[in-house]
Amino acid sequence: MTQHIGIVGCSAEGAALCYRTICEEGAHALGAYEHPEVTLHTPPLARYVECLNRGDLAGVAGLMLASAHKLAAAGADFLICPDNTIHQAFALMAPRSPLPWLHIADVVASEAAARGYRRVGLTGTRWLVDSAVYPDRLAARGIACVRPGEDERDEINRIIMEELVPGAVQPDSVARFQAVIAGLRERGCDAVILGCTEIPLIISDANAPLPTLDSTRLLARAALRHAVGG
Repeated sequence: MTQHIGIVGCSAEGAALCYRTICEEGAHALGAYEHPEVTLHTPPLARYVECLNRGDLAGVAGLMLASAHKLAAAGADFLICPDNTIHQAFALMAPRSPLPWLHIADVVASEAAARGYRRVGLTGTRWLVDSAVYPDRLAARGIACVRPGEDERDEINRIIMEELVPGAVQPDSVARFQAVIAGLRERGCDAVILGCTEIPLIISDANAPLPTLDSTRLLARAALRHAVGG
């Protein structure tokens, strides 16, 4: 028996990529057309953005918790959230959750440590990059976290929120991301975290100047292992 995965969604593209990865890679692990049972719930993204814009982490936690209760009622055994940014509210939400969670930054930090990385760059929304979500969990494993410069953070945030999230990427945005990652390499980074779950739609090991830590797929694979292994 595999466990039922509950996905607390935030933005559509990231949640869809996570869901698709679980289903596709589940078939590789379990046999043709097989994968664990999966249920996804997400409120309108606007509700999250409103809370983030006013710095209301309690509001973010409330939205996450509402999804958690709906997924528990649907029969999920554990939860994941394929959105790095809203993990800022994780500590406020988790003690009240009806189900256990896999934390996306813990999954990514564990993978970075397993690969032997010592200094990793972080890309993502401005909300995430300015937060302690990744630095704290990387530091616990002896890994340094390097953030892009202020202007680069703003540009990355613009591309994510205005292009990747709506699914309308402009041709030069890939080159801009590559330039930011190249700058992180010049600052001594040996890998880069794709810390927005939409970034893997345009950046991967095939076109990045550094090895990538794809938070979306790493979380999906961790959920798949957990569902199969218990």
